Amino acid sequence: LTGMFAFAVWDQRRRRLFAARDRLGIKPLYYRPLPGGVAFASEIKALLELGQPATDPSAIRDVLTYGWVPTPKSAFCGIHKLPPGHLMTWQDGRLSIERYWQPEPRAEITDMAEACEELDALLGEVVPDHTLSDVPVGVFLSGGIDSTTVTAYLDHPKTFTLSQDVAHRSEAPAARIAAAHFGTDHHEVTAGAIDLEQALSAMPNLYDEPFGDSGAWSVWMISRLARQRVTVALSGEGGDELFCGYQWYSRWFTTPSSPIHDILARLVPPVTNYGRSLHRNTTCGLERYATFLGVFTPQQKSALLGPRLADAHDDDLWFYRKNWRDDLDPLHRLQWADVHTYLPEGMLTKVDRASMDHSLEVRPPLLDHRIVEFAFRLHPKLQRDIHGGRGKLVVRQLMADRIPPGHFDRPKKGFNLPIRRWVRRHPGMIDAALDRLADAGVIRRPRITMFKNEQVWALLVLDRWLERFGGL
Repeated sequence: LTGMFAFAVWDQRRRRLFAARDRLGIKPLYYRPLPGGVAFASEIKALLELGQPATDPSAIRDVLTYGWVPTPKSAFCGIHKLPPGHLMTWQDGRLSIERYWQPEPRAEITDMAEACEELDALLGEVVPDHTLSDVPVGVFLSGGIDSTTVTAYLDHPKTFTLSQDVAHRSEAPAARIAAAHFGTDHHEVTAGAIDLEQALSAMPNLYDEPFGDSGAWSVWMISRLARQRVTVALSGEGGDELFCGYQWYSRWFTTPSSPIHDILARLVPPVTNYGRSLHRNTTCGLERYATFLGVFTPQQKSALLGPRLADAHDDDLWFYRKNWRDDLDPLHRLQWADVHTYLPEGMLTKVDRASMDHSLEVRPPLLDHRIVEFAFRLHPKLQRDIHGGRGKLVVRQLMADRIPPGHFDRPKKGFNLPIRRWVRRHPGMIDAALDRLADAGVIRRPRITMFKNEQVWALLVLDRWLERFGGL
């Protein structure tokens, strides 16, 4: 099977259930063991029809580390996620889960010309394959490397872009240039501050568990726009993870730690931007990776967590640790961790739930397993120039003559929203949420705070989710 899927087959004769989830976790599959059987669904809310279990405190604590609840957990005790690339069988009262697909980094492609030729052939086959449909297909176009590359392999598609009311954060100008270059039928929607209350109210039922990525509402809005004209859209998800495109990769490699950072980290209030930066500069390896990807650092959580979560579990980084491989070269180590953690749990969950709320099917062709396996065969020198700060080298080289000059040199902005700026237009919103979370014992009311965008969003979403599903 190619692409995204989650399915189950009941063998009536053998009385055996077989279920599987796609290799990268594009589509979800939840299950709930029951006396004498198992229930399964594509949404948690379906399984709650069997009765709502207790909230899992360790999962809520995980939200403040990762921004989401990591697989195989859910926010509810006894409800689990089938991991990507795994299959599940149930027979005679026995439930078993096993992995059926696992790529392995081999770094066997070392020549750039060879890499470009193979990637060009793959994209020429894979991207059109993902447009197979009885209905019109569009593209989420940000103007960045990944979505522009997908658009380049299609014939004048409809394209959709989210504009922001903060000019320096908006990707709309770059998307317009790419759309004009490829002659697409282009459409835009602007994300305005008026959406904030609506977004927070929608999040609990949209994701069924706390989900702390503000880009979720960006995807919801662009999906609403796209659904007015198409029922299937392609996206560029996976490009940053497969081809090492995140700018923080270079900082992970090149920012040195020093003893002075340890001293300052003990003196500066932890729940501040400077405190977070100092925590990053006192760590290395897996712990440093977590400070780039996580919502709150372990030091910040130590200062923030209330009595209901303080002892929920011992190792806050358990999920990153589970998917960290010291046997790989450093760049492939980051690539491997991203593909197994942030990509399925954050990026793909975000897009799937937000788009399906509008009955829009979003397909990420760059995550076709043929391209994933190709990316894991690339030598690190074809992926990223660590000191030059440029990633996706093979994609840049392949597309160099197909895009406007300098187009891929624009700074990456992403779909995340200017939450702090918008919250300031709603006096008391974050204070009220912090008070409720403190009253519930989830956090200790911080004395000094300088929250980042995603920290504000995670706390607001957690507050609304606990309010909707009854707290801890």
